[in-house]
Amino acid sequence: MTDLNPPPSPDEVFRYFQTLPLPHLETRQQPPGNALTGLPVIFYTDSPSTQTFTVDIRGFEVVIVATATGYSWHTGDGTTLTTDHPGAPYPDQSITHEYGSGDYTASLTTTWGGTFSVDGGVQADIPGTTTTEGPPVSFTVLQARPVLTNPYD
Repeated sequence: MTDLNPPPSPDEVFRYFQTLPLPHLETRQQPPGNALTGLPVIFYTDSPSTQTFTVDIRGFEVVIVATATGYSWHTGDGTTLTTDHPGAPYPDQSITHEYGSGDYTASLTTTWGGTFSVDGGVQADIPGTTTTEGPPVSFTVLQARPVLTNPYD
């Protein structure tokens, strides 16, 4: 490290951070497949929410730890649910949405923040965030209708 080759600045690290191959977290929903009106659909992701990258920036070894900090669940009916956690499957569900009957495509936008260290030094916050779009999941919500039957048939 010299005056002619200073360590990477936080802004320079942020530019690298925006180009990292961060994961595109998958939307999971319960029940899988078809759902029923009147019963909430549960959303969550079980994809990894922390990734570590080692990059070379002008000869300096920079370790970047990317962490999912926000989740935007696009429900497919115009509603977006925003959380700071990945949700959980039943029975610990925390992200749910009720639908009318129809076909829907939901997806997840993940916001990533992070920290970095240069040549094993002190960790610092990356001054900004970036996002990734997860693959969409499609499902049908059906209307259940009661049917009276004769118990003596």
